[in-house]
Amino acid sequence: MGEEELDRRISPVKNFVAGGVGGACLLFAGHPLDTIKVRLQTQPKASQYVLYTGTYDCFRKTVSKEGVLGLYKGMGAPLAGVAPMMAISFFGFGLGKQLLQSDPSVPHTYTQIYLAGMLAGVFTTVIVAPGERIKCLLQVQSSTGQLKYAGPLDCAVRLYKEQGIRSVYKGTVFTLIRDVPSNGLYFLTYEYLKNLLTPEGESVQDLSTLKILVAGGVAGILNWVIALPPDVLKSNFQTAADSRYKGLVDVLRELLREEGAQALYKGFNAVMLRAFPANAACFLGFEVALKCLNRLAPNW
Repeated sequence: MGEEELDRRISPVKNFVAGGVGGACLLFAGHPLDTIKVRLQTQPKASQYVLYTGTYDCFRKTVSKEGVLGLYKGMGAPLAGVAPMMAISFFGFGLGKQLLQSDPSVPHTYTQIYLAGMLAGVFTTVIVAPGERIKCLLQVQSSTGQLKYAGPLDCAVRLYKEQGIRSVYKGTVFTLIRDVPSNGLYFLTYEYLKNLLTPEGESVQDLSTLKILVAGGVAGILNWVIALPPDVLKSNFQTAADSRYKGLVDVLRELLREEGAQALYKGFNAVMLRAFPANAACFLGFEVALKCLNRLAPNW
């Protein structure tokens, strides 16, 4: 890590704004394939008729039945949470790095970066868990044709009225299991590749747009390689009837019994197609916003 990077402490305000920009970029680039991922993960099991045969089939049927906007179903909930979520994520990562570094002149080890990334995953779950629950319910209802909820707000209010805050936060443990280790790997990969791609004698701050896109995209792919199995379990748990599953082991056992181990990587193609562009866009948006803020308000 360069000295310049160590000396530039990013303020929480800059983190919030830059993280919000990055999160919005991630969402607009990646939400269509997220919709396809959830529909593939939660389509009816063990029936004669399979609704979608794969990623492209799901894309084609969604667009023909609901138009292009059908791919953006359920985006209201994550969009409302994405600015604070990404802000908290980058803030949590920065805070973790600060807490783990006793001497500012000594660069972070990659273990410290991984642990700081894990802290970011803990921080974001507070916002992510209810947003994911609402998003999954809205995405699934569109594919089944049973329109129970009018939109994100209606879904949140009805979940709360029917069963209280526990229903809104259903799947929080699953979200933690998915996000804590994968966030560690996400930030670790990005920081490692940024350093790897920085030519000798140059600052990591001056990395080209293309190299930022590569580092962010690869970080996104590795993040999802370990996040996908718990994500499949989470999607099934959050969209199932309340009495169906008792917990994590119950969901895992039923999924393995009905569909085998490959079920844990359902939606893999959709996730991997989305992971590179969405996360490349996220980190580029973050870095560009940060540079603008450093130029416009250096003393923030």
